[in-house]
Amino acid sequence: MSVPELTDAERDALLAAHPEWSLSREGKAIERHFKFANFSEAWGFMNRVALLAEQQDHHPEWF
Repeated sequence: MSVPELTDAERDALLAAHPEWSLSREGKAIERHFKFANFSEAWGFMNRVALLAEQQDHHPEWF
């Protein structure tokens, strides 16, 4: 199951509501950069996101 692509209007509305996110990949994706105090904090965050993503059958790319 793939995640449906946002329309331009949906994308623009979400970006306006969440200014910490930005367009990437020639407008086909959105991204946000996070910084954590340490590895443990980052790992905990990734685990929480992974559980939510799995429930929604959406698997973000991690870099």
